[in-house]
Amino acid sequence: MASRSVNKVILLGHLGRDAETRFTPGGVSITRFSVATNRRWKDQQTGDWKEETDWHNVSLWRSENMASYLTKGKQVYVEGRLQTRSYEDKDGQKKYSTEVVADNVILLGGRGEGMGDDAGESVSRPVSAPRSARPSAAAPAEPDIDPGITNDDVPF
Repeated sequence: MASRSVNKVILLGHLGRDAETRFTPGGVSITRFSVATNRRWKDQQTGDWKEETDWHNVSLWRSENMASYLTKGKQVYVEGRLQTRSYEDKDGQKKYSTEVVADNVILLGGRGEGMGDDAGESVSRPVSAPRSARPSAAAPAEPDIDPGITNDDVPF
């Protein structure tokens, strides 16, 4: 019996730069972008709020039409897997690079986009997702978001 393993990543964050699309020699597109995720906590000793930002490099294959939507500051949902590659730098040193290879990318309302005045209006706008992952016609419930974190807290 083979052992099971899971390599699954889910990110909800903001784009750190505009996406760039390039093509392999065989003509397959690869769109690359970075996503910032924030973690906020209260320091137990001082009582001060602390925040930490992590940056994640993301690659999206065969979706060249997505690049024009993936612009700096936009909020995105990314689902995929981790992939680590190794290479040699110019000095012959072995280096490692880990990135998220995306299966699904959904552009969410952010920085005022897609936000309506009606409380029941959905704030997400799917851009690319397989049929099984697309939201149903009913609006999803609002997620629990820390009211202390605003768009002004995002580092870009």
